[in-house]
Amino acid sequence: MVAGRGAIFFVAMELEDALRELAAGTEKLDLGGKCRTPEDVRRLADALKVNTSLTVLYLGNNHIDNEGAASLADALKVNASLTELNLSDNDIDAEGAASLADALKVNTSLTTLNVYRNDIGAEGAASLADALKVNASLTELNLYDNKIGAEGAASLDDALKVNASLTK
Repeated sequence: MVAGRGAIFFVAMELEDALRELAAGTEKLDLGGKCRTPEDVRRLADALKVNTSLTVLYLGNNHIDNEGAASLADALKVNASLTELNLSDNDIDAEGAASLADALKVNTSLTTLNVYRNDIGAEGAASLADALKVNASLTELNLYDNKIGAEGAASLDDALKVNASLTK
């Protein structure tokens, strides 16, 4: 049990270090596997709301769920520096995708969003497609392994008919 507590403490310390780096003006941050609780994600999202230097954020493999996606989406609505966000290998489904889509409708800095290997499905793809119809900054969107099916693909196809910025 002590080893488990030590591991939790170590991860918590890594998050604290990352938040200090963020406050100090770092441009790239890799928190893959280090943002383990909804509270961790909320604290990071709160920091992103006032950050003006971070351009790349990797949050893969963190078990981020819809609550975490909503927290990050709230930050994306006001953050103007982040250009790349990687949320691969998390637990985001259609609800979380809808939150991210709402943020994409107003965010003008994000150029790359990676949500590879989540559970977005057709409904989540439709939400993202609606956002793509008005978003002019996103150039790359990775939806691989999200079970979007033919219905989700059709929604995205419709969006691509009016979106001029997405290239990948």
